[in-house]
Amino acid sequence: MKKELKTIGSWAMMALAALITSCNTATDMEQQIDELYQKMPQEERIAQLKSMYMDELFDADGKLDTAKCKELIPYGIGHFSQFCMQQPRDPNELRDRAVAIQDWLMHHTPNGIPALLHEEVLSGINTLGSTIYPQQIGQAGSFNPELAELKTRQTSTQLRKMGGIFALSPMVDVCRTPSFNRLEESYGEDGYLSAVMGTAFVNGLQQGDLKKGVGACSKHYLGYGGGGDADEKEMMEEILLPHETMIRLAGSVAVMPGYHEVHGTKCVANSEILQDILRGYVGFDGMVVSDYTAIDQIPNIDSAVEKAAAAINGGNDVDFPFGANYQLLQEAIDKGLVKPEVLERAVKNVLRIKFRMGLFDKDAYLYSKEDIKLDTPEERKTAYDIATQSVVLLENNGVLPLKEVKNVLLTGPNANSIWAMCGDYTYPAMSYFWKKVDYKSENPHIVKLLEGMQNHKPEGVNVMYSRGCDWTEEIETKYGELGDARAWEYELLHRKVDAGEKADKAEALQMAKNADVIIAAVGENVMLCGENRDRQGLRLPGKQEQFVEELIQTGKPVVLVMFGGRAQVISGLAEKCAAIIQAWYPGEEGGNAVADILYGKVSPSAKLSVSYPNVEINEPICYNYAAEKDARVAWPFGYGLSYTTFEYANLEATTEVTTKDESFNLTFDVKNTGKVAADEVAQIYLSPADKSRQIRPIQLQGFARVSLKPGESKKISVKMYTEQLGYYTHDGQRQWNIQPGKYIIKVGASSQDIKLQQEINLSGEAVKMPLRKYYFSEAKQI
Repeated sequence: MKKELKTIGSWAMMALAALITSCNTATDMEQQIDELYQKMPQEERIAQLKSMYMDELFDADGKLDTAKCKELIPYGIGHFSQFCMQQPRDPNELRDRAVAIQDWLMHHTPNGIPALLHEEVLSGINTLGSTIYPQQIGQAGSFNPELAELKTRQTSTQLRKMGGIFALSPMVDVCRTPSFNRLEESYGEDGYLSAVMGTAFVNGLQQGDLKKGVGACSKHYLGYGGGGDADEKEMMEEILLPHETMIRLAGSVAVMPGYHEVHGTKCVANSEILQDILRGYVGFDGMVVSDYTAIDQIPNIDSAVEKAAAAINGGNDVDFPFGANYQLLQEAIDKGLVKPEVLERAVKNVLRIKFRMGLFDKDAYLYSKEDIKLDTPEERKTAYDIATQSVVLLENNGVLPLKEVKNVLLTGPNANSIWAMCGDYTYPAMSYFWKKVDYKSENPHIVKLLEGMQNHKPEGVNVMYSRGCDWTEEIETKYGELGDARAWEYELLHRKVDAGEKADKAEALQMAKNADVIIAAVGENVMLCGENRDRQGLRLPGKQEQFVEELIQTGKPVVLVMFGGRAQVISGLAEKCAAIIQAWYPGEEGGNAVADILYGKVSPSAKLSVSYPNVEINEPICYNYAAEKDARVAWPFGYGLSYTTFEYANLEATTEVTTKDESFNLTFDVKNTGKVAADEVAQIYLSPADKSRQIRPIQLQGFARVSLKPGESKKISVKMYTEQLGYYTHDGQRQWNIQPGKYIIKVGASSQDIKLQQEINLSGEAVKMPLRKYYFSEAKQI
């Protein structure tokens, strides 16, 4: 093979690659994949299953080191890991690096195969200067898939310009344990909402055209955020649902197994979930990529070569982040641990994605030649719009919006900090945590709450500020060997964020005497929430709770504004506050968005995507486990207040439906009965009328976000699919069942605030099918 590399010129290689052009049919593509695979030397095949960090191939001046390329990737490479975040670089420099490496691969490797350059894009591109959108847990509360799709379309357009072709996003774990440290990355506890939002994410990211969009990856398959040990029915109906819809409805190109185990086997080597369920049942034909260092974490296997064999035999195709185990695949094959057809499957799965992404086209779009400008006004507006729709008003005794007040005291550890705005997998957070870089960049500008309140304040309002207290006096982050092994370093986890300013409680309490209202900005930060970052509990960190108690004792109304990635347990404190806001991590425009809500320029409209606990809970909870309110929950799923009131009326639904009917319809009216223009999220739930245990006691099956002026009423029309009444069974084979019976359609403002309901009768013969065709209801205003 090495001799062949020396004697066949690079232009001859390009001639071979030029034979592979865009495919007219799936059959054409598969034939060309077969032909290419047969041409590939074994080393090149294995290289397609490996990744590396691109910086290894560039010198100190940013020039491609061709000698290193010849040494490290003579047969090419399948992927480059997190190519945007390694160092703070201008997007045009990143693009130029992508140009250099792709050009080298196409001209100096056996078949000239370009690489898939990937990055994290959970809340924007994980790179310096990119727009920082709100974290997923907040965006879920917007119940606005159109805005979610716009966000990732913007992200995709920018990443593709820079040379990015693939993204390790979104995270669609259905997270039901309130203490889960990565809950912020998810869309919350409900499978249906997670599926709608995740599918919108993929539609925007891939743009309906993989040759100009960015390929999406659903993670962490299956049940990493809670549910990996769920019973089969919950696993298949709810935990699997977001992955299933992203694949079947949006064509998501990749799946990433989680670090956890399902039925005693690590997901990265689990043939039950990767082959039986994912490929056999769901019909996935994309590529499966390991989470970083996951293959090396396979237990009870001593050698790296055996771990590589276990992963690829189990159904995992690609070894991230640097192919540490898969570099031994030839040894595994030589020892008979891996059959040639298993290697062929994995390589072809990668090649198939590269074909679909247009990498083999004569006019392949690998990067843009234009000057790249990140964080455009349009992107900042989207970030602001999402933020205003992500903030949940939990309680309000009338103090909000702030009207007829002169002196406002803003205090607390999150009042003047970017760490109130930036969640995990944003560039600032990734730089701070993984690189130990104290992020101070103004690129992009992150609007803190103090800035937003000062710049957006109404005339005559005086905003006073004193930090008052720190996040925590002691290091609360618990050390544990969980998740990415790169985070197991003791020094990474044992750090305390330096706010850069003094916390003077006496000063804040003195200022409070002159305030008409106090805004206490509290909660978590980058070191108190995120991947591999656990705390001792879910009450406010450090001495924040005691500080708020002292503010309350001044007799002035206190508005509690909580930032962070999880619900914070505030029972005992909440009852004493004049208002409570959950702002999550609202992104670069978060300061403006929260300020505008406080001042009443925008009415809050977000709804909770999790059940908000009033006690410490370290086990799964979910609104759909019971129709009755859980006493451990302070505010239920779907809950959120507004500055106005709404009235629901005139529910009309098709009451007689047969199992042969594809769909049925319902309509209802929503009226703004207050004095403020606002949005309402009307939620449609399904319950069994006969207490059947085949479907959940209550389950979200649709929603409609509607904008209403004061006194305005709008009629909402909802098309529901009969398949939404079904359930999963596994009696010899996996299937979806639609059973005749009586069901109740419920319309409400939350899972516990049902305004209207109608019983429907489903008649006819029972229906069994392998998979659903329809997953989501369709709502529109008429």
